[in-house]
Amino acid sequence: MKFDTDIAIVGGGLNGPALALALAESGLKITVIDALPKAPRAADGFDGRSYALALTSVRLLEGIGLWDAVADHAQPMLEIKVTDGRAGEGPSPFFMHFDHAEIEEGPMGHMVEDRHLRRALMEAVEASNQIEVLNSTEVSAQDADLTGITLTLASGKQLRARLCVGADGRSSGTAARAGIKRTGWAYGQTALVCAVAHELPHHGIAHQFFMPPGPLAILPLTSNRSSIVWSESAENTARIHALDDSAYLDVLRPRFGDFLGEISLAGARYTYPLSLSLAHEMVAPRIALVGDSAHGVHPIAGQGLNAGFRDIAALSEVIVDAQRRGEDFGSGVALARYQEWRRFDNTSLALATDSFNKLFSNDNIFVRIARDIGMGIISALPGLRRTFIREAAGLNGDLPRLMRGLPL
Repeated sequence: MKFDTDIAIVGGGLNGPALALALAESGLKITVIDALPKAPRAADGFDGRSYALALTSVRLLEGIGLWDAVADHAQPMLEIKVTDGRAGEGPSPFFMHFDHAEIEEGPMGHMVEDRHLRRALMEAVEASNQIEVLNSTEVSAQDADLTGITLTLASGKQLRARLCVGADGRSSGTAARAGIKRTGWAYGQTALVCAVAHELPHHGIAHQFFMPPGPLAILPLTSNRSSIVWSESAENTARIHALDDSAYLDVLRPRFGDFLGEISLAGARYTYPLSLSLAHEMVAPRIALVGDSAHGVHPIAGQGLNAGFRDIAALSEVIVDAQRRGEDFGSGVALARYQEWRRFDNTSLALATDSFNKLFSNDNIFVRIARDIGMGIISALPGLRRTFIREAAGLNGDLPRLMRGLPL
């Protein structure tokens, strides 16, 4: 039977194009179907969004030939400091401190602005002869059979592929059309996201300050700037976000503190509601899910994109290995290997972030004492501390080749 493409990837955000690039070198023909037009994706202005890329995610970008394009815009994360307290009162004396010098591999990760990563992905995809991008295109139906899958586009055109990958977010139409159910709940929290400029250097230190309404992450960017991910109750967030820039900073300052001197906004600010969303299955006949399509977690540890990149590294390895053995990489047997590899890790991450959020977004005095003592113990024990550092760097677990610095 004739195929229009080997693999159709639905979703043109970050995960979809990254997967396309990972697979392009294998000789497969890839089609990326993006519901958004090209112009918003290519916008060059800084909108405040940034990502904490773990060391293993940096290795993946190196493996698909993308890191050189973003390295000059990336800020190494050399230390992580985790504290607990209330706004305006300063942190608890018990804290966790992780230093990259305790592992041999280098910085635990890098902060990269969305605009730099997105543009590098778009340029690399456009330069590939193996990848076609369909912008402003939606999928209205999909029909899987024994040999492949037929996607019907909103225009009425049909696209025949051996495999379809859903990289279309938490409200994944790919997953819904495949009958994959989801478990999830809202946290009653909303994240306020922005970037700030500050007087003093951050020295590559990432800070996570846990407060009763939710955590505040202060993540180092290039120059004297930091990315802010600030979680509050949905009611407080609506009130804070409605303020003008000056009043907004007045609310942020007692939470941020003065350790970096005076602060000012360095980009747009926006909000997004926080929730957990976990697909019951990561695969269906001729379907695989990656990233938020399979698992949307609380940003408390900044692991959402890193988990998606692990999916990409694992799925591309499964596909390429099956192809080299002469197998049908879109078959249930091949896709089961991918699900078995990634499902436990993703479920564990979702449960861990959910538990951490409930533990730290809590002002009960006994819970506060217990968690502060726990943080002090972790920080005082070198072996346990090193385990947490390696986890932050993404070095634990069964890593795909691309995340071990090996070719696919």
